[in-house]
Amino acid sequence: MRLGAGYVGILAALGVIHAQQAQNPSPMVEHTRAHPRLAEQPAPVGRREPLEVGNLFLPTGLRNGAPILFFFHGDPWVAEIAAAQNKTALVSAQVGNGSGVYTRLFEDPQRFLRLLAEAEAKSGTKFGRVIIGGWSAGCGAVRQVIKTPASYQRVNAVLVIDGIHDDYVGGQPGPLESQLDPPNLDVWMPLLRDAVAGRKSLIITHSEIFPGTYASTTETADALLKTLGVPRRAVLRWGPMGLQQLSEAKAGRFLLMGFAGNSAPDHVDQLHSLPVFLKWLR
Repeated sequence: MRLGAGYVGILAALGVIHAQQAQNPSPMVEHTRAHPRLAEQPAPVGRREPLEVGNLFLPTGLRNGAPILFFFHGDPWVAEIAAAQNKTALVSAQVGNGSGVYTRLFEDPQRFLRLLAEAEAKSGTKFGRVIIGGWSAGCGAVRQVIKTPASYQRVNAVLVIDGIHDDYVGGQPGPLESQLDPPNLDVWMPLLRDAVAGRKSLIITHSEIFPGTYASTTETADALLKTLGVPRRAVLRWGPMGLQQLSEAKAGRFLLMGFAGNSAPDHVDQLHSLPVFLKWLR
């Protein structure tokens, strides 16, 4: 399956990059509300080490047994700010466009645990809670990691930011409610059930971007909730970075949040909300 992230598809529609799968264009700008952004400078203080995949960041003052976040896609400095604010070690990786490149990172089922061991060796410490997260295309890496039982067992918490897509059965949306390809969503169900039972923590977010040629994060969220049997309720509140939250579903240690917006800035708003999402997850 070839999935392009929402923002990747938007850029591809304008000829900026070549997406793995075509997407109907979405607006590159919108002016109905402000879209604040984190400030890149000054960079968080800490130690940085290259790894087999991505880079390790150890904020100053990190304690032995601190949690570690593996975060995929998006500007690494955004993840560093989130790690520094939450006193969390970080492995960040930005390896390309489209979820396929992130999925291939962990086709070797031993690679994630090997990466964790490398991070511990270079930091000189044993990490406590292991958190994995991704934004947009980076959720392909998250999906691949949780498919491996040994890696899944080591993971305590997961953060999935506007990035769970799927194919339509028959290759196109239906006239009313579309049919989604079940196997691609079934991968997520053990994690959702464990979060509801309190065995793991999970936050999933989505926007209102509808790619058209493959299922949106809204549609996949609806499908997952239906299978899980957890209802969605309407809300109307401000979220981080000026996000407008429209809905939520929660049970146990599982939280799903739906946010307004079908433009590129709405998609990026969620990435820049990472420091807050990580705080809520912890």
